[in-house]
Amino acid sequence: MDKRSGSKKNGSWNCLLLLVILLLLTVVFTNILLYVYLEHAYVSPSYPHAETSTCPQGFFKIGNMKNCSAWLNCQRMNEEVRRLKLVGEGVVKKVYLSEWKEMKVALSELTIHDLQDDFFHGLRMLQSLQSRHVVTLLGYCEENGSLLTEYHPLGSLTNLDKTFSLPKYRNFNTWQNRLALAIDYVSVIGYLHNSPLGVLVMCDSNDLGKVLSQYLLTSDFRLVANDLDALPVVDKENGVLVKCGSREITGDFVAPEQLWPYGPDREFRNDLMPSYDEKTDIWKIPAVTDYLLGDGEGSDIVRFHLFDIHAECKKKKPAERPSAQTILDTYKRVMSLLMKELSVSDTREML
Repeated sequence: MDKRSGSKKNGSWNCLLLLVILLLLTVVFTNILLYVYLEHAYVSPSYPHAETSTCPQGFFKIGNMKNCSAWLNCQRMNEEVRRLKLVGEGVVKKVYLSEWKEMKVALSELTIHDLQDDFFHGLRMLQSLQSRHVVTLLGYCEENGSLLTEYHPLGSLTNLDKTFSLPKYRNFNTWQNRLALAIDYVSVIGYLHNSPLGVLVMCDSNDLGKVLSQYLLTSDFRLVANDLDALPVVDKENGVLVKCGSREITGDFVAPEQLWPYGPDREFRNDLMPSYDEKTDIWKIPAVTDYLLGDGEGSDIVRFHLFDIHAECKKKKPAERPSAQTILDTYKRVMSLLMKELSVSDTREML
């Protein structure tokens, strides 16, 4: 009787030991798969070949649309688009929440005729730069100065902290999602610096608030460029540099080369102001990323890992700053590294 009881106990312990071994093997195998995935998930794109749209040039697809539709012309916009309410207003245009085929869309209308050059420049940029980095263009009408784009209800990045504070999105407020947004932001800058139109500089970026207003937050927490009214071209081979506007730029946010170099005793003159290149965008990346990371759990660890690359971005000489591609590669390596460390930590807790 005792022998049979001991035999049963030994059998039970053997089964339990086998289950523990299987569990450990499963955890190890899962971590191996995760490591392999992370090594490949954050491979940098090759510009501009990785930026192809799901629809050909001149067509779009949003929401649950199965097929691509041609950009709406003036007649179709007048007949098919129903304006609902004003949701935004800037110097150049007003933006109305509208409806097209039972889908919410954004209708932008030129407000000041004298600024039509900026408006139509933005339209040309939207037409030429359609990709996963840029808001989807649905149609336009040059006759009345209007254009139609995909509507993103979460609005611009200026609403990011407010959005994360809502109960519906509170669980999305993690360092992983915030770092992913920073990766998206640098990806946009990299795309503009390697665009089909050449090297483009994001000139509407004289302060943090202005930068954030240029980007929209999608419902799946991605980031897309929206306002492309001020994207001059740099062509270093032909000696073409840029100046972001004709007025004096001030403040700590902008790059040193964008500041008036002759001191306060000499009156600003645009013709004496030196031009500059796309490295002004690089200078601003650390400040934008700092905002995107917020102050939640894990954000300081991310900042620590990004410290060196951000120090490179703040080099006083523009030529010494890294390219957007180099920064993007670093951001993705940091994401991969921290995800691996998180996986190891979770495994230890399970053991």
